[in-house]
Amino acid sequence: MAIKIYKPTTQSRRKMSVTDYSVLTKKKPEKSLTIAQWRAHGRDITGQISVRHKGGGEKRKYRIISSLETRMDEKATVLALEYDPNRSSFIVLVNFEDGQKHYLLAWDGVKVGDEIIAGDKTDVRPGNRMRIKNIPTGVSIHDVELRPGQGGKLIKSAGNQATILAKEGDYATVKLPSGEVRKININSFASIGQVSNTTHSMVRIGKAGRNRHKGIRPSVRGKAMNPNSHPHGGGEGVNPIGMKYPKTPWGKHALGVRTRKKNKYSQKLIVTRRKK
Repeated sequence: MAIKIYKPTTQSRRKMSVTDYSVLTKKKPEKSLTIAQWRAHGRDITGQISVRHKGGGEKRKYRIISSLETRMDEKATVLALEYDPNRSSFIVLVNFEDGQKHYLLAWDGVKVGDEIIAGDKTDVRPGNRMRIKNIPTGVSIHDVELRPGQGGKLIKSAGNQATILAKEGDYATVKLPSGEVRKININSFASIGQVSNTTHSMVRIGKAGRNRHKGIRPSVRGKAMNPNSHPHGGGEGVNPIGMKYPKTPWGKHALGVRTRKKNKYSQKLIVTRRKK
């Protein structure tokens, strides 16, 4: 993938860049695989704001993403590489041998005409999907199941990949993109390769309007608020926050505080915590 950089015709254009979408082969989504999407805009059931800084944004249709293991041992051919407004990675439209079409997460290096398949054991080729116990150690994987039959839960965002380090008993040791080393059941499915759109993290927004199109409203510093609006607020002129550690608007610790429950059931499956 590549990054497209604009000529600096204005101050916002000067630092703006976008993903080069010329690699996509189809603009309009498959109508039978899209549904209308209702968005809460950060409001709860009573209409109160429960998640700040959400609202507006471009209308989107949700693309129904399938998992390849739902059609075991059936070959699928890639028809098109498409953009999905609901995720950072691209998606591919595939056609199975019986003529049914499905959307799947796109992997890096995908081309129209590629053939993929899911099975207990298949060729180790990008796009193919199989059980972790049959994937060699050191191979990059994505769209990984946490538990067998659950569907892909991990490593689905643009440019991410995990690596199988070792296998012992019923579990494989996998290094995740965050640096966390975790045990995953060897009967879980995973796809070979890296998630598409690898340059996504290098894109520079450039101007506030692009964030508004994404449905992200402006945020205000706590220091700039009144004391009754935020713990950091108040004071004459430009002052420090006046406390040992930063807080959220509701008075809880912020920045670097671990929020994972100490006695969570899956704690024993984590070999090494991710770094702060």
